[in-house]
Amino acid sequence: MASTHNRTLQEKVWITVLYGLSAAVLVFLMAPIFAIVPLSFNSGQFLTYPLEGFSLRWYQEFLNSDAWMRALKNSFFVGIISTLLSTSLGTLASLGLTRADFRGKSIVMAVLLSPMIVPMVITAVGFYFFFAPLGLTANYTGLILAHTALATPFVVITVSATLQGFDTNLARASASLGADPFTTFFRVVLPLIAPGVFSGALFAFATSFDEVVVVLMVAGPEQRTLPREMFSGIRENISPTITAVATVMIMVSIVMLATLELLRRRNERMRGIR
Repeated sequence: MASTHNRTLQEKVWITVLYGLSAAVLVFLMAPIFAIVPLSFNSGQFLTYPLEGFSLRWYQEFLNSDAWMRALKNSFFVGIISTLLSTSLGTLASLGLTRADFRGKSIVMAVLLSPMIVPMVITAVGFYFFFAPLGLTANYTGLILAHTALATPFVVITVSATLQGFDTNLARASASLGADPFTTFFRVVLPLIAPGVFSGALFAFATSFDEVVVVLMVAGPEQRTLPREMFSGIRENISPTITAVATVMIMVSIVMLATLELLRRRNERMRGIR
């Protein structure tokens, strides 16, 4: 690769253009999202620019509202439980699919990943008609199971990708030394694939925390999550409180993305050591 000093004028122009286009695309993608943040600090009653003044009143209203706090608790409750379930199921499925070699393996993988491919509206309607006869609508159990099904494919993908670089000789060495399968998994396999498992868990939580279509179809009034409450607020009464909630969700997303990046770097360092 040519050094910076040896680049021609044409190469420098193309690199500048490439950086400029990349920056323009980034601004185009992120501007609608971050335009919400200043509105959450507006002291006025309407969602308009320019801002009338700086105020934290909408954050106070969010924190002091029973409806918003109940929705926030529901989001965390459903998200955490579904994340634990989907992470466990997705990790086990990834281990089985990675190690096993059988006819129809690709079909099984396609079925596991189908919730990511099928349109969410169709999936939500399917959940409703499947759960309704079983009495799993308008309760936490049905909502958690639905979010678990939606989040599991993300765990399968991330853990399977991590297992591609896993040295199976380490598991064989553990077994040859007398360790049972459970000990081998928790003492040898899991510590090495932990970055992939944690990454899958973060994706699973983000999927559950941000989901609204299935909640509209399956959940009842007591299971209203944060996105569901925001959806209702936009339809019925547009309040600047929604911008404060949206800002909080943006901050949560940024924290999760930063955590994913740290896990990715740690995984690369571990592979480099091996």
